Amino acid sequence: MVAATITGAETGDQAAALPCFADVVDRHKGMVYSILWHYLRDRTLAEEAAQDVFLELHRRWSSMKSAEHIVFWLRRVTSHRAIDCVRKQRVRSETSLEETSEPTALERVHDPFLASYLERMVASLPEKQRIAIVLRYQEGMEMEEIGDVLGMKISTVKTQIFRALELLRAKTARRLGRNLE
Repeated sequence: MVAATITGAETGDQAAALPCFADVVDRHKGMVYSILWHYLRDRTLAEEAAQDVFLELHRRWSSMKSAEHIVFWLRRVTSHRAIDCVRKQRVRSETSLEETSEPTALERVHDPFLASYLERMVASLPEKQRIAIVLRYQEGMEMEEIGDVLGMKISTVKTQIFRALELLRAKTARRLGRNLE
């Protein structure tokens, strides 16, 4: 169904492209919102940025070639939009207790205090490390995919993730008052 409507979009038939566009939005809105929310930690900002991402997708709809291209494009644009939002703010937002149990596709941590702590720790990472961690561990992407999405070499992605994990370990060790191994 997606491929058939994409073909209609390539021929310039916008009427044929709109139903497929709605299907694509329905299918991928969770992924886009999840990346933005886990990076920005602000529900309103994540919702606005998600709308911007899908508006941009609609504008570029005629250049979409396949379902895989759409997913790649959405991940790339969403990641860059998240970084741009933080740069515009220049102030990292704090997460209130009411917002810590935001729904995600797969809830992996069942301890709300641990989940809240981990969310705050990830939110404290530098921009590139944070987006790499979100894409790797929240979205389950492979190193190669992250490199493609962020426009980085695989070795750079590995370095960013390694440094982020080391920083998280160091912060946790300081907080616990001992050296974790």
